[in-house]
Amino acid sequence: MKIRRISAATAVLAAGALVISACSGPDTASEIEEDTAVNVGWNQPFYSQNNLTSTGNATTNANVLYLTNAAFNYYDGDLALQQFSDFGTYEKVSDDPLTVKYTINEGVTWSDGTAVDAADMILYWGPQNDAFDNVEPEYDEEGNITNQDAIDAGVYFDGSSVAMTLVEEAPEVSDDGRSVTLVYTEPRSDWEVSFQPSPVAAHAVAKRALGIEDAAEGKQAIIDAFTNNDTEALSDIARVWNNDFNFTALPEDEELYLSSGAYVMSEYVENQYMTLTARDDYTWGPKPKVESITIRYSEDPLASVTALQNGEVDLIQPQSSVDVIETLEGLTDSGITYTAAPEGTFEHVDLIMNNGGPFDPATYGGDAEKARLVREAFLKAVPRDEIIEKLITPLQEDATTRDSFTVVPGSPTYDDVVANNGSDAFAEVDIDGAKALLEEAGVSTPIDVRFLYGKSNVRRANEYQLIAASVEQVGFNLIDGGDDNWGSLLTQTDTYDASLFGWQSTNTFALNSEANYVTGGLNNFGGYSNDDVDKWYKDMATADAEEEQALTTQIEAQLYEDAFGIPIFQFPGVVANREVLKGVSTIPLSPTIFWNYWEWEIAAADVLDGPTATEAPAEDTEE
Repeated sequence: MKIRRISAATAVLAAGALVISACSGPDTASEIEEDTAVNVGWNQPFYSQNNLTSTGNATTNANVLYLTNAAFNYYDGDLALQQFSDFGTYEKVSDDPLTVKYTINEGVTWSDGTAVDAADMILYWGPQNDAFDNVEPEYDEEGNITNQDAIDAGVYFDGSSVAMTLVEEAPEVSDDGRSVTLVYTEPRSDWEVSFQPSPVAAHAVAKRALGIEDAAEGKQAIIDAFTNNDTEALSDIARVWNNDFNFTALPEDEELYLSSGAYVMSEYVENQYMTLTARDDYTWGPKPKVESITIRYSEDPLASVTALQNGEVDLIQPQSSVDVIETLEGLTDSGITYTAAPEGTFEHVDLIMNNGGPFDPATYGGDAEKARLVREAFLKAVPRDEIIEKLITPLQEDATTRDSFTVVPGSPTYDDVVANNGSDAFAEVDIDGAKALLEEAGVSTPIDVRFLYGKSNVRRANEYQLIAASVEQVGFNLIDGGDDNWGSLLTQTDTYDASLFGWQSTNTFALNSEANYVTGGLNNFGGYSNDDVDKWYKDMATADAEEEQALTTQIEAQLYEDAFGIPIFQFPGVVANREVLKGVSTIPLSPTIFWNYWEWEIAAADVLDGPTATEAPAEDTEE
């Protein structure tokens, strides 16, 4: 399962296993309360309808798509996977080979009235199956593609899924066009969360890529292109699939933002807000109770709190800070409630091993051990304890370092995994040890390291300063690569050597982390490759609980041995809302606060005195 990068305050992985109090299931019979609107504060604007691409794979996009795209299942408040049977069904037909049949119910449509069907499921499988790609982009130091002619002539889908690549033969499409059957070449323990309909409509892609106006004809053309491996057609489809569905304001062409779910985009003002309006014809999933949801964007956590206080938003999940908590505490008598608890997101530093930079063996004539020593020296100088003491402990007194790449602190296996994964070698900053490693490697200093992070994120900027000061003592010269567009730059590894962001889980399976660490994984930006790690993840697909823990420990020990990167801390989290908004809940998986949108309701509409859906909030003023 691919893992979604979070926006400017965070980004996404962990094996989220926290339990939150149960909420009731979706109610498909409820009535929408007319003229009701909920305003939600978020930290990064939406920018892509296609979150299956490496660029669009971000939480800010996933939040919106959860509201606008129907799916076969969802996680409830107890992190139990539940089916949306009103939308469709799925069943395991065989274990050997693993065979699964998915069926979308009759009557399910996109917001333009076109049926959601097998073509839309094929468009989920095909672009994420690596077998169709016959060319890859190459970048210069500024991140510009240097082989654009080859990309235009060949087939390159900017998406990848280990699970979908294991479905080597084209899925069988039923005669009625509403079912597909997938046959895997290897077992997958996470098969239930490995497949969904496409977030972009097949008939819209066919129209833009192949010039086919008729929806039914276009859908069949999409199926035929993948079934027959038609390179010419797939080249055009890939170009559209990769690029056309990225936007930062409401497009004139509604086919770029078609909805298969409860809400559809109705307004989007760049860098300000997006309004989603409930579909009148939606009957195949949880029926929302509020007519519209407006997501208002602000990078500033305190500005989000001010907006909540002023009634401009009703619900926020800002980056936690001492000022945020203190301000919210002072508002508890003003109709505002909040909860603070660790999130299912963790901060980490990753190193790039394939860009000709200081951590790449190619820089040292292919000497992998020399590059590994340089990476290890850098990681030993990352001041994790200082970061936690100065930035996290004020928010969470018992905060400690996170020492696992894949397991959430507090989960049943965390302590055992950490005790045996080799993380103790990085338990404390070791300046002398790091210097000794560079001396052993025989490299000269200073070593320039271009460091990517979210520039406007105050906590990240502070982390950068602490890391820069510490690694300088060893001989590394950290070059400030802070950029507010850091998420879209992660794939452009020629532009940086190390990155600082966070991971958040999308499911509870151990294979949730696979895309980060296997060779060629969608989220393996640094080009890390280890045959043993690849094999252990394959073994994990059929492992029992005891074997899974052993494999997890082996994988993590190898990541530490290879100096892949280093986890730092679990996010301290905070969720706040106006008391007039009822039904608010959160889970530690994406989409966090949005997971039960169908339970949201306004207790007293006349109390909701914030801006209307189309009004921009007033600018903050100092008092």
